[in-house]
Amino acid sequence: MIIDEQAEFRSLLMHHVTTHWPDAIISAYDPTEAGHLPEEFSGAGNDLILLGSQHGEERDGIEVLRQFVNREGFPPVVYFGTEEDESAARRLAPDAHFIRNHINHKSLVVGLSDVLLARRRVASTNSLFVGDMRTGIHPLIKGYRFIRRLGATEHSGVYLAERESTHLQVVLKVLRQSSANEDSIGAFDRFLQEYETIAEMDHPNIVRIYDLGVADNHAHIAMEYLNGGDLRNQIDHGVTEKDAVDYLRQIASALSAVHRKGVLHRDLKPGNIMLRADNSIALIDFGLAKRARLESEITDKGEIFGTPYYMSPEQGHGNGVDERSDIYSLGVIFYEMLTGKKPYKADTAMGIIYLHANAPVPLLPARFAQYQVLINMMLAKNPDDRLQTAAEIEEWL
Repeated sequence: MIIDEQAEFRSLLMHHVTTHWPDAIISAYDPTEAGHLPEEFSGAGNDLILLGSQHGEERDGIEVLRQFVNREGFPPVVYFGTEEDESAARRLAPDAHFIRNHINHKSLVVGLSDVLLARRRVASTNSLFVGDMRTGIHPLIKGYRFIRRLGATEHSGVYLAERESTHLQVVLKVLRQSSANEDSIGAFDRFLQEYETIAEMDHPNIVRIYDLGVADNHAHIAMEYLNGGDLRNQIDHGVTEKDAVDYLRQIASALSAVHRKGVLHRDLKPGNIMLRADNSIALIDFGLAKRARLESEITDKGEIFGTPYYMSPEQGHGNGVDERSDIYSLGVIFYEMLTGKKPYKADTAMGIIYLHANAPVPLLPARFAQYQVLINMMLAKNPDDRLQTAAEIEEWL
């Protein structure tokens, strides 16, 4: 979570983080627009709090830093202050400290990595994954034989496993609510909301959910194992024109189903699009999904989610989004599938966000000219000028 008044500074930090950790989920909070965080704010659900020194006229960064570092169970705090408040900040001893106007990418990444490593060492005394994994038995999750770990975070682990009753290979995502202080906006609730969102979908191009289990402070989701890799890897190796159009059709069909449920994906990118062995597409990772018809209990005004390369102009500027924002993201992906390049690139996240809002819609190479009209309709700057529904993409094709 990035907290600072200045949008440019928030975007700068977001760029540094996503450059090194491209799958990071970032919430960018403006205390002057969204209101100062209350004393009871626990930071639950965050691995790191990146706290800037600018908080408007009513509060200063040192005051907020003091509020955070004195909270038991609060996530690690990295403070970005000024030369004037450096002494005061060091006395409060945040987990890391940088001068906001002199940030070096390498030193920042090393500093954040050290903080995360220290946190993992502390967490290891209360680890999510216990027992001898070599035996294939997980003491918390019964009925599954573990094959190998696919990934892990502080809150969850992802494993390839086999369901013992059917011998079906599945991806098992296990989450532990590790802190008694976590409240309704914590990672546990995010996890359950993600399951509930996907479980409502019954579509061939959305990952299948087989099982949900909850016991004490643990939960797990068993979902389809997609062994074809992700679309990001496919793009890196080159996507044929035929496959690009076919993938676009499948993703648009899945988005139509998602949007009919009143849900926005909000983080559509090649890394969240997986392939099966038969070359069919499946959308995954609805952790950022938000019901369009409901006010989210997890997000607050002023947060920016997602990856700048695929953000619509309205999402990048923290404005309200609807299904047309997902259509824009899909337009970026289609352009990248055809050309192997992202339509907009810049040295900073802020620069990318600016180009999405102001640069002309990119031209496709001449051999793909027949798709230029579709690209224009998907990447229009004004949502009113875009295709209005994902179904229209299918109709156009």
